[in-house]
Amino acid sequence: MTRLLLINPNTDRRVTAAMTEIAREALPPGFEVEGATVLTGPTLITDPLALEAAAVAVLELVGQTGLAGCAGLIIAAFGDPGLDAAKTRWALPMTGIAEAGMAEAAAGGRRFSVVTTTPRLVDSIGARARAYGHGERFLGVRLTPGDPALLMADPERLVGALEEACRAAIEIDGAEAIVIGGGPLAVAARALQGRFRLHGEAAAVPIVEPIPAAVRLALARAACMGFA
Repeated sequence: MTRLLLINPNTDRRVTAAMTEIAREALPPGFEVEGATVLTGPTLITDPLALEAAAVAVLELVGQTGLAGCAGLIIAAFGDPGLDAAKTRWALPMTGIAEAGMAEAAAGGRRFSVVTTTPRLVDSIGARARAYGHGERFLGVRLTPGDPALLMADPERLVGALEEACRAAIEIDGAEAIVIGGGPLAVAARALQGRFRLHGEAAAVPIVEPIPAAVRLALARAACMGFA
């Protein structure tokens, strides 16, 4: 059985379990995914300082983890904390969920927006989009209102707030695809599939779930690098 490792850069093990299950559902036969939770840092990454702390925790965890038999590693927070450094330290294929989600959203030259809950990470998300070469296609970030932690604690309200932000991204910004920006938003992202259409178009606007996108990119990289 070929194995992927999914690292949750926040310390909430319930989120790790939910993200790992979604990743498992995206795997083809013959592959397995193992979830791992960082040992230190925030329970929810909502600002640049938390993102920096998560990057340190990710690198520490990878350094302490046995990677033998692992075909790839997924960093499952939307700021991709620690990803750049991890790619230089280990030969294993490394994939971030923002990296993968943005790549899928921009496929075919589509213009895309990111919809998320964390206003203090807007600049970091924009920097990631530019670093990945999507500056001309990236339309910006649409945010849900209110405190991210309170919103995350109410799944029904979270889906409704994300839906409202998605509609603004499509109707006001002209987004042709949307990335739901956050590993902990994975379950809500799934609930939004098929709800949106561009004016006059029959096909639904793609709502990119970053964790399945990361699984697909991780498997492609593993195959190219001879790990799978």
